[in-house]
Amino acid sequence: QVQLVESGGRLVQAGGSLRLSCAASKRIFSINAMAWYRRAPGKQRERVALITRGGTTNYADSVKGRFTISRDNAKNAVYLQMNSLKPEDTGVYYCYADELSISSWGQGTQVTVAS
Repeated sequence: QVQLVESGGRLVQAGGSLRLSCAASKRIFSINAMAWYRRAPGKQRERVALITRGGTTNYADSVKGRFTISRDNAKNAVYLQMNSLKPEDTGVYYCYADELSISSWGQGTQVTVAS
């Protein structure tokens, strides 16, 4: 099972940008898909962005055009570039790995967007 560690979350003003990183404990080139989820205050965890082993991406409607997910297999890392941040983007962001028979989660990183 892969271990995942997120970083990059902090307080940012609305309209600003952040880049979240997810470091994996092993090679990710064979992992079926990796994703970013978030849990906003008082809401259920939702998937924000996903990237497959082949590089196909998928985004929640609320972040399309503002967020970009990418993966660097050489560095065993996945990133989430977040632009034009809004207060409703506030939440704990989690990295997720789908190895088909095993699912792994990171501990999360807090993103707070001030209005």
